[in-house]
Amino acid sequence: MTELEDRKAESARGAAPPRPLGPDSLTWKYFGDWRGLLIALWAGSMQNMHPGLGAGVEQHSRFFAERWQRLFRSLYPIGGVVYDGPRAHRTALEVRGYHDTIKGVDKWGRRYHALDPDTYYWAHSTFFMGTVLTAERFAGGLTEEQKRRLFDEHVQWYRMYGMSMRPVPESWEAFRDYWEHMCAEVLEDSKATRDVLEIERLPKPGGLRWLPEFAWRPVRVPVARGFVWLTVGLFPPAVRARLGYSWSRRDERLHRLLGRAINAAFTLVPFERRYHPRARAGWRRARGKDPVDAPLVHTPRRNLPPRAERDSPTHYSPQV
Repeated sequence: MTELEDRKAESARGAAPPRPLGPDSLTWKYFGDWRGLLIALWAGSMQNMHPGLGAGVEQHSRFFAERWQRLFRSLYPIGGVVYDGPRAHRTALEVRGYHDTIKGVDKWGRRYHALDPDTYYWAHSTFFMGTVLTAERFAGGLTEEQKRRLFDEHVQWYRMYGMSMRPVPESWEAFRDYWEHMCAEVLEDSKATRDVLEIERLPKPGGLRWLPEFAWRPVRVPVARGFVWLTVGLFPPAVRARLGYSWSRRDERLHRLLGRAINAAFTLVPFERRYHPRARAGWRRARGKDPVDAPLVHTPRRNLPPRAERDSPTHYSPQV
């Protein structure tokens, strides 16, 4: 069944609007946590290893010209699909709309479209697995039952986009088979992937504007190498092999020790301060600290696209 046929079938059945996730979900607990930024390189590289997604990034995206701004502004609408409550479906349709025109032919002559169901679901599957990895490695761990619960929630979350559900596995166990197949048989080494992992010349993040450039230059290389090491430790073995990385038992022990230390440090952080602003706003509404219809929180002006591109349909660019 094609995506169009799938949508027509759902319409004919009178499908109810998708139900958003709420504060009782594990996804709310983990997805908007700032610790999720520790897997940003992992998410970007895993996504770009998908042939269609990587080609779209290579041919259409300016991500590598404004990496920090793109990362931090993207967190708002992506997080909104989880935390916007009754408005989450509208946010999801906006996110999907940014992908409408991203299509073409890759260097091997293969056609791609960002809204191809298999491609779009792959991106979503990395958000789900990123949530699992954040919880497992940096937030105290998960039981198998909690992983099944997160899987069920990720299906509910994916329905918000109004996409075909055809690629979505039927169970957590089926998803693990899907994930293993994608990592071993489908994902490719690509320029877009290597560009994500090349961060030794990365400019200062916005939060370090106070740091003089002469002080940033000598630390950015070891910091970059540390983040790549952290990322390699999260890769499935098949992906490590595909990209040519090695990983020792000592690396694994150090990686897990670091994860436990990060989790211990976060126990000292007040609850709301652990979350990205869009997630924090969702928690405040859910707890009655803000009105349920309070305006949605949007990215600050410093993260907006270049002025000449703010009207592009491929960009989230709120009026701020």
